[in-house]
Amino acid sequence: MDLKRIETGGIGWIAPVEGSARWYWGGAPVSGDLYEAQELFEAGSEIKCNRVVFVSYPDGAVFEPLIAQAGQYFGTPVCCDDVLYLLLVDFPAGQIRIYAWTPEGEGTAAQLHAQLPLSNVRNCYNLQLAVKPLALLRQGGYGDFQVLWPDQADFEIGDHESFDYREGDVLVFAEWLEDPDYREEVVLREYPSGRFIMRFDGSTREMPDGSHWLLS
Repeated sequence: MDLKRIETGGIGWIAPVEGSARWYWGGAPVSGDLYEAQELFEAGSEIKCNRVVFVSYPDGAVFEPLIAQAGQYFGTPVCCDDVLYLLLVDFPAGQIRIYAWTPEGEGTAAQLHAQLPLSNVRNCYNLQLAVKPLALLRQGGYGDFQVLWPDQADFEIGDHESFDYREGDVLVFAEWLEDPDYREEVVLREYPSGRFIMRFDGSTREMPDGSHWLLS
């Protein structure tokens, strides 16, 4: 068999990095996701730090530009304008940090790009980076939605809505319904107010060139 061996240091899966056709990332969620790691820390339990590695396609080169320290935990990375961004929460320091790593400087470590207090969020449930433009978001489990950085917004959405992408002053959400059959709708909301604009049947899919197709 013609299998290409990729040495990841024990990480057994990789997934495409959002915003890139070249990069994949792999992680080792040893303490669950960010929210579960936060629960462990707040309960006084030890957090086993996770890892994030980047794998370049098609050569298969592996890079690990940032190592988490005690009490720190990674979220899912993204790519924006050919820069890779890592989300890291430092629970002992009470800080959310965003690091940037430029692939052209592949021999260098990731650099701190932004930092904000962990107290700015209710919790780390669905804390995530988004691209186009780069932003830090949080979507709670009861219809609350926050934009935390680089600007701020906080409003209510439907219980079954999930953020898809932003286009200018419009936020695009996907919503699933069962009435009685399962179907999906696209919901448009004004940014930053969250004011409802319109909805229509279908779902969106981002294509390799950055455009979006509506499947209906």
